[in-house]
Amino acid sequence: MFVHSIVFNSFFTIHPLLGCVSGSPTLNLYSTYFFYPVLYGPVQIAVSLLFSLLAFRNVRRIVRRQVPIVRRRLDRQMTAMILTRVVFFVIFALPFTIYRMYIINNPPSRSNSLQYSIGQLLQTSLNYFISLNNASNFYIFMAISSRYRRQVKCVL
Repeated sequence: MFVHSIVFNSFFTIHPLLGCVSGSPTLNLYSTYFFYPVLYGPVQIAVSLLFSLLAFRNVRRIVRRQVPIVRRRLDRQMTAMILTRVVFFVIFALPFTIYRMYIINNPPSRSNSLQYSIGQLLQTSLNYFISLNNASNFYIFMAISSRYRRQVKCVL
């Protein structure tokens, strides 16, 4: 994914008034119909969901085996954390993905300053929203895991 991002970003040009803009119609088609709808959105969501469901299934299987109660409790706690994390990932990633697909096909014109300002405000808000995806881990784990809370108290 790292190499893909380098190649992908090399096709953008920097305009003083507009910022980073794609000048290639082929790149716009690629972004609209493959990168955002397939690679960025559903593939990441599907992989996260798949592994969280596998973890959930594994915890249910551990309950049937003779595993110490402490380990079962910790595994259930970890599974709850993972499932909650995936739900928040979907909530944070989906609006950004939809907006990016829309804005690539319908860029706001600079001549209509109100429409352009609304687009910039929406883009800034959604960029902030997608950054919450990474920042929310601490709060999710703090709310769900008593062991994590104890470790944070110990460290602080």
